[in-house]
Amino acid sequence: MRKATIERKTAETQIQISLNLDEQTGIKIDTGIGFLNHMLNLFAKHGRFGLEVEAHGDLDVDPHHTTEDTGIVLGECFKKALGDKKGIERYGTEFVPMDETLGQVSVDLSGRSYLVFDADLVNPRLGGLDTETVEDFFQATAFAAEMNLHARILYGRNTHHKVESLFKAFGRAMRDAVTINPDIIGVNSTKGVI
Repeated sequence: MRKATIERKTAETQIQISLNLDEQTGIKIDTGIGFLNHMLNLFAKHGRFGLEVEAHGDLDVDPHHTTEDTGIVLGECFKKALGDKKGIERYGTEFVPMDETLGQVSVDLSGRSYLVFDADLVNPRLGGLDTETVEDFFQATAFAAEMNLHARILYGRNTHHKVESLFKAFGRAMRDAVTINPDIIGVNSTKGVI
């Protein structure tokens, strides 16, 4: 069973995340930020992951620290749960429509951290979440997980739909990438390590 539980405590946040890659054992999200809860719930549901998130942060300052640190811990959970990455597909790309919006996320669980984020999020705030922190969340997750993550909106109008499309696509792309393929011997790299 590939799973991980990680806790992170700083002067700004206290976050614990449990992630199960192989069973959708349940989804329980509480970050104190309603819109982020909604997005993480969608991510887990569409990725078919078991995910529990308990986050407490200095929301009286702003949601940035909680959002970014949640991304860090989620990325660390993926890195730990994947272990040596033997047999995983490694790559995942998914397009997800949300009404007038089409989003795409591609990931490579390469051991190299990189983010490309191309989404024009016009509405500055969604349900207590500053939309500029959506990119911060994805960057924190990608760097902590040591993966390449490309997230883009091909077209769309509604900012809520754009962000929702990206989180759903991220879940589905991660499901593809973490899937174990019995035809892959060792790791999916000519280098022999990822």
